[in-house]
Amino acid sequence: MTGTLGIIGSGNIGSAVARSAVRAGWHVVISNSRGPESLAGLIAELGPLARAATPAEAARAGDLVVAAIPLAGYEQLPRTALAGRTVIDTMNYAPAVTGWARPELDADELTSSELVQRFLDGSSVVKAFHDVNGRLLRELARPAGAPDRTALPITGDDPGAKARVTGLIDDLGFDTVDVGGLAESWRIGPNTPLYFEAFVGTVPPGLSLPEIYAWLAATPLIPASAAEVAELAATTVRRPAGFQIGAI
Repeated sequence: MTGTLGIIGSGNIGSAVARSAVRAGWHVVISNSRGPESLAGLIAELGPLARAATPAEAARAGDLVVAAIPLAGYEQLPRTALAGRTVIDTMNYAPAVTGWARPELDADELTSSELVQRFLDGSSVVKAFHDVNGRLLRELARPAGAPDRTALPITGDDPGAKARVTGLIDDLGFDTVDVGGLAESWRIGPNTPLYFEAFVGTVPPGLSLPEIYAWLAATPLIPASAAEVAELAATTVRRPAGFQIGAI
């Protein structure tokens, strides 16, 4: 299952997914808020399967579209161009880091992915790739059927959309665990074991955010099977919404 992946956002997650997608034979149309010309270096690295575009162009070009921008900017997503599309939500709620907060998220009235789905009411939102980085996508990818193949969790309300995202994840070298609807996406979000911890182990206490990033870059990665991911999703306890510094 190869096709064209539209990517809105060229930061850490957007560029990491782009690299994995072209390795898997997908065409990539990637965009950011600064304009296509700012992506010349990344496009040169990605090669002939990739091209730069505006966010609306990337949305219209993609068989699947990755939203890889800060959650605070979700209302800047090209809503009209995304109508009818499957949108992969990689965005995480992190008020302690960004300073952007929403009362309904803090009160657990809805998850951040439900907030995005409410805005993109003509699209099918699937939560995925919010818990990865370039190193994880590169080093833990395995062929289908490999005994140490890692599984990535997803949530979404549209079974067809989840099936399409599962196909992409399989192409990138991972199994998938369906954790349920977007209302259950807290089970795989910040402050849960499936937000990096399952793949790196317990983060040492007392680290600052830069120290956490340095630790994540150096610590050995841990393959996590579908059974392990499913068990962690089922047994996790809901904590305060939003990434907390010192809690992964």
